[in-house]
Amino acid sequence: MDGDLRAAIAQLQEAFVRYPRRAVLDGCPHCRRQTRVDEHDLFSLSISLGNTVGSRDDLKSLLPLLLDRMITTTELDPSIVLGKLPREQWRTWPAPEQDAIDGYLDAVWRSLLGTYPSQVGSFLDPTTFLDAVVAGGESVTRFLGVWDVTLNSAADHHLADTVNGLNFADRRPTLLTAWLRRETVRDRLYRAFERDHAMPWSDDLARAHDLVRS
Repeated sequence: MDGDLRAAIAQLQEAFVRYPRRAVLDGCPHCRRQTRVDEHDLFSLSISLGNTVGSRDDLKSLLPLLLDRMITTTELDPSIVLGKLPREQWRTWPAPEQDAIDGYLDAVWRSLLGTYPSQVGSFLDPTTFLDAVVAGGESVTRFLGVWDVTLNSAADHHLADTVNGLNFADRRPTLLTAWLRRETVRDRLYRAFERDHAMPWSDDLARAHDLVRS
C-alpha cells in the first residue's frame, strides 16, 4: 500500500471514529436475526449491511474497515460496498466524512493508474473502479480527467486494455465510451506505442489505437 492510500485510510478512520463498532448488529425483525460482525466474512456482511442488517451508523462504523479491506484483498465487491452510499444519502453527511470518502477514491484511482497490472486489491482495473464509482452515485468525469493527465506506461496500458475490452457495437453510449472514442485518446495511444514499441504490450497499444481510429 502506497503512502497516499495509507493517508486516505487514516483520514477515514479519523472521520468515522465517533461511530462505535458493534460486535452484533440488529437485523430486520421480519427476515433476519441479529448478525455477528465477522471480519473473516465481510463479503456476506457487505451484502446485507444497511439493507436487512444494521443502521446507517453501523455502516459508518464499518466503512473504514470495508474500504481498507477493498484495497488489501480481493474478497469484496467494490460496487456492492460503494453502492451502499447513495442509499444512505452520503452527500448529506458531515463534510469531513464526505471529504474522507472522496480522498479515498482519489487515492485509489491514482494508485491504480500508477501500476500495471493493478495492485489495489479488489479494484482489478479501471473499469471495476469506474463501475463502483457509478454505483456510489457519482459521476466518473473527475476520474477521467485525472486519467487524461496521468501520462505513464501503466496508465496507457490500462487505457489500451479498456479500449480493447470495449464493445464498439453497443448502441448505448456511455460517458466512458464517448471519452475513449476521442481523437486525443487515439493520439495518446499512438505516442504510447512509439514509446513502448519494443515492450511486450506494444501490440495491445497498437490494437487499441486501430479500434479508436475505426
